[in-house]
Amino acid sequence: MSPTDTRRPATDAKPAAVVPTGGNRIRPVAYWVTTVVILSELLAGAAWDLFTIDWMEDQLAHLGYPDYFAYILGVCHVAAAVTIAVPGFGLIKEWAYAGICFMWSGAAVSYLALGDGPVSWAPPLMFLAFALASWALRPGDRRARGHATADQPRANPREWAASIGLLVALSAVSLLTLPVTADITSDWAVERGWVDEQRP
Repeated sequence: MSPTDTRRPATDAKPAAVVPTGGNRIRPVAYWVTTVVILSELLAGAAWDLFTIDWMEDQLAHLGYPDYFAYILGVCHVAAAVTIAVPGFGLIKEWAYAGICFMWSGAAVSYLALGDGPVSWAPPLMFLAFALASWALRPGDRRARGHATADQPRANPREWAASIGLLVALSAVSLLTLPVTADITSDWAVERGWVDEQRP
C-alpha cells in the first residue's frame, strides 16, 4: 500500500460502539417497567388519598396520623408522579425520588413499629425497591447535571406527549377503578384486626 493510499484493509475491526448490544436495549426497558410500576402506585395512591376511601381512613387511624394527612399525601403523590414522568428537570427528579423513598420506607417502619405483619409492611418495601431501581436505571437526560448549559439536549415534543399521555392513561385507570378498589379494600382493616367490624 502506498503512503498516499487512504483505503483500509478489509480486516480492520469496527469500533465496539458501533455494534449494538442487548444490554443497551434492556436498560431502557427495565427503566420504563420499574417507572410505570411506581407511577401507577403513586397515581392510584393519590386517588385513594384524595377521595379518602375507607381503607385509607382506616390505615391513617391505625397508624395514628390525622385524617388531613391523606390530602397532603395525595397532592405529593401527584407532584412526584408528574415530576418523574416528564422529561428534563433532573434535579427536581432527584427530590421526587428521595421523597417517595422516604414515604415508602416511612410507611414500612410505621407498620413495623406497631408490630404489623408482612402483609402491611412488605408492599411499601416492594415499591421502594422499584423506586430505587427506576432511579438507578434512569437515562442520562433524566439525571441531575450541575448547572444548565446551552449544549444540553432538550426533550422533543414526542417525549412530552408520551409522558403526558402515560400520566393521563394511568390517572384514568386509577379513577375508573376507584369504586372497585374501594370495595375490594373495604374489609382489609377488619381482616387485619384494625377495626372491629366492616363499615356499612
